[in-house]
Amino acid sequence: MMNRHRVSLTALIAAALVLALAVAGCGGDDDETTSGGTSGGEDLGTIEEGTLTVGTDTPFPPFEIGQPPDISGYDIEVVDAVAENLGLEVTYQDTTFDTIFRDTAQGQFDLAAAASTITPGREQTVDFSDPYYEAQQALVVPEGSDIASVDDLADTIVGAQDGTTGETFANDETEAAEVRGFPEGPDATAALTTGQVDAVIIDQPVALDAVEQQGGVEIVEEIQTDELYGFAIAPDSDPLREAVNGALTELKDDGTIQELYDKYFETKAPSSVLEGKNEPS
Repeated sequence: MMNRHRVSLTALIAAALVLALAVAGCGGDDDETTSGGTSGGEDLGTIEEGTLTVGTDTPFPPFEIGQPPDISGYDIEVVDAVAENLGLEVTYQDTTFDTIFRDTAQGQFDLAAAASTITPGREQTVDFSDPYYEAQQALVVPEGSDIASVDDLADTIVGAQDGTTGETFANDETEAAEVRGFPEGPDATAALTTGQVDAVIIDQPVALDAVEQQGGVEIVEEIQTDELYGFAIAPDSDPLREAVNGALTELKDDGTIQELYDKYFETKAPSSVLEGKNEPS
């Protein structure tokens, strides 16, 4: 009897130890999956554990509205949804657009969200996520202007935001006498009403916002450029880029991107966004 009792007690202790180890193992998996800076247990290599540090250039409504930490807009809501999907908090830092890609490549930001068109030139400095918006450019002039299209820009002063594709288009595709750069998009459209420039080339949603909010200006031509926006990420940050792309795919599939298109643009998200992919060059 005594031997049987000893054997039974030993068996119970062993079973309890196995159970305790199993429970501890499950707890460790949960901690790893949900800890900041990881996705499915994979280290994303963010600057600060548990935080996605995002560089942006604001104001650029409707993509970036306000100033950190009181910032909103289409880009911001997409980033917030991506970060939530990855289990990360978000910190936004305002910077200038003409340095944002260099600063991201040098590790100042995990990601840049600044209505940034994916271009081969920029991909020499940073990698880009899959697209989350398709943009066109617009030609904006003061109300009553004689300028009706880009063909009328010869011998004029054209404004644009520094470092943007609008500025590139004005330089490369028009006969403007001068292309004058401005630090912020709204600075360029405001310059129309003070006579500093004769016209502005800028992203079409930003032009619409200027017409509605600023007044005294009008869009006379939409310039079909079919640009795709992506989030800029430092080269060799493959785990973060792939995790962001995975989150974007879920946001496209579950209707979040379309909801945000409805909210900010009142239009249907195109297939180039909903099905678009981008591979680093």
